[in-house]
Order: sequence, then structure tokens, then C-alpha cells
Amino acid sequence: MTKLTVGDLAPEFVLANHEGKEVSSAGLRGTRYVLYFYPADDTPGCTREACQFNDHLAEFQAAGVRVFGVSPDDESSHRAFREKYGLTFDLLSDPSKVTMASYGAYGEKLNYGKTIVGVIRSTFVIGPDGAIERAWYSVKTDGHAGRVLKELS
Repeated sequence: MTKLTVGDLAPEFVLANHEGKEVSSAGLRGTRYVLYFYPADDTPGCTREACQFNDHLAEFQAAGVRVFGVSPDDESSHRAFREKYGLTFDLLSDPSKVTMASYGAYGEKLNYGKTIVGVIRSTFVIGPDGAIERAWYSVKTDGHAGRVLKELS
């Protein structure tokens, strides 16, 4: 598994959001954004993480930074997840896990002491030039959105 580091060019992607509209790295060029990868909609850790990003969303927006969550779930799952928790940022679908793998956010990981293959909870701040400004792997959800926000200043 390749891990991205500060200064690396972020892998390109084209993914559908919760409304079926394409969101692409090329279309985001010139903006700063957070791309965070999570295993599944409406599960305890993923819900806490999404709600914390949503709670801080006005602060991210004030900093000129968009937030995108990415999981293997489909558009209808994302719509239900957003509606249930009042999430107001885009959730992107990566059912093939190709984008996740290109960011090092999919592969072998430890789960309760066993090695499994799955989504590795990861977050990236991507600059207007398309380069990685900050990367976190194997994220612990509690307080993570606040930590990401602090790194933006």
C-alpha cells in the first residue's frame, strides 16, 4: 500500500456524489478541500466522524475549504445517511474502491488483532495546486474534524 505524503500530487478521481452528480479532482483544481475516506454510512464511528465534520462545516467554509466524505456506499445510502443526520456536505461513492486504493485508503489493516482487507479511515487536505498539504492514516474519529480544522490555519 502506498501512503501519500505532504507535497505528493493527489491522485485524480471522478466520483458520483449523493445526487449522482460527478465530482472530480480536475473540477476542484484551484480550490482547497478535505477528502476523507470512511468504511460505511450509518455505522457508529463513521457517523461520529461525519457529524463532527458537519458540526465544523461553517468553520471549514469560512477557511475556504470544502469537505467531501468518500465510502464504497452507493448514492441512495449516502442520501439516507445525509438525511438521517442532517449532513450538508457532499458524500462521494467509490464502489470499486479504486480511488481509495490510489490514496492508500484501502488495503490490509488490523481489526481486533486480525489482518483484514478494507477501508483505512484516512483524511487528506488537498491544496489549490492539487498537492497533498496534510495526510492522516488510521484516523481515530473522536475529535478528528477539529484537528483537521486546526491544521488549516
